[in-house]
Amino acid sequence: MTIPKEESVDLRLTPDQEQFRHEVCGLLCEESVQAEAARAFRLPPNEEPGLLDVYRRLGERGWLAVNWPVEYGGLGKTLVEKAILTEEMIAHGVPELVHILSIDIVGLALSMFGTPDQKRRWLPRLASGEGAACVLLSEPDTGSDLSALATRAEPEGDGWRLRGRKMYNMKAHVADFGLCAARTTESDARYHGITVFIVPLRTPGVVIEPLWSMVDERFGDITLAGPLMTAADVLGDVDEGWHVLGQVLALERTGIELEAKGRRLLDALVAQASHDGTLADSPYGEHLVELDALVRAGQLLSWRALGTVADGAADTTLCAMAKWHVSETARSVAALSSDVCGLAAALSARDEDAPPGWVVESGYRDAPGFTLASGTSQMMLSLIASVALGLPT
Repeated sequence: MTIPKEESVDLRLTPDQEQFRHEVCGLLCEESVQAEAARAFRLPPNEEPGLLDVYRRLGERGWLAVNWPVEYGGLGKTLVEKAILTEEMIAHGVPELVHILSIDIVGLALSMFGTPDQKRRWLPRLASGEGAACVLLSEPDTGSDLSALATRAEPEGDGWRLRGRKMYNMKAHVADFGLCAARTTESDARYHGITVFIVPLRTPGVVIEPLWSMVDERFGDITLAGPLMTAADVLGDVDEGWHVLGQVLALERTGIELEAKGRRLLDALVAQASHDGTLADSPYGEHLVELDALVRAGQLLSWRALGTVADGAADTTLCAMAKWHVSETARSVAALSSDVCGLAAALSARDEDAPPGWVVESGYRDAPGFTLASGTSQMMLSLIASVALGLPT
């Protein structure tokens, strides 16, 4: 696949990439994988999927972290192959959140900024599908504004004691470790003095409690009551954690995950609208066609943003544009679901009357988070206005 510097975007895959997509689809279409995915979406309330057997099978082939070096469990491919895998997992209904957190976010950060020892310790377990990781960023009173962090890393001997509270930490209860942002130095510069630590979560001084919400994926409420961190636990440079987080957030904000979710949800709505007739006869046909165009545009924008990350020169403004577009589009698709599907929109995947692979009800509940995670829509617009347009914010 070629993503040139010009304004146009070429989404044609190379023959090898087409073959990779074909092979991934072959595995994800297997009856056992689809049965596992169906079971995961039909778990009782307050239960949710964690590490799945399909992750292990992907890991055995080097596909789960396909863009990582072979010595860490990957195949040494590119972010293009990684994005292909993410799109196909979502398209085939395989729960992907543990994978995205562990590989696309935490694993990427370790790959880019980790020491050789940190990479050897943590990456192979993630790439094999036998371990998981999460991020510890948001706090009760700071939300997405990392410059206002209250969590402190207090010096002690040759290390630090972490003290603070982290909120909205998805999948923390199944993670081996998390990347935690904490303030190590007070500074007049907004983002200077933040350090990222690799925090083992099954360690004294770390308390994880569930934070229930209306979505299926549980948030974690984590209290850091003094776990000891050493220099070996620092990711990147001390006081320069914002640089680490900025690079990681750039990939997260390409929107590959959300454009794929928007497509899957829209396809479910189109199928429902066509169930008792043709799409042309549906009163929502024109609106669905408009949304289809927006979803397609979002895919183009996401892949273009991904290209800048793959080139090692992440365009943070372009990534913000992509994240804003695909999250708002996916939310619009979810908002239309109750109109298109009527009472059927209230059927959960657990209901015996729900169609196979039904995602409309869960998508509606997930939709508010689309425009909040990885930076709110307001933050994305502010970044675009200030950096791309030079407007005061």
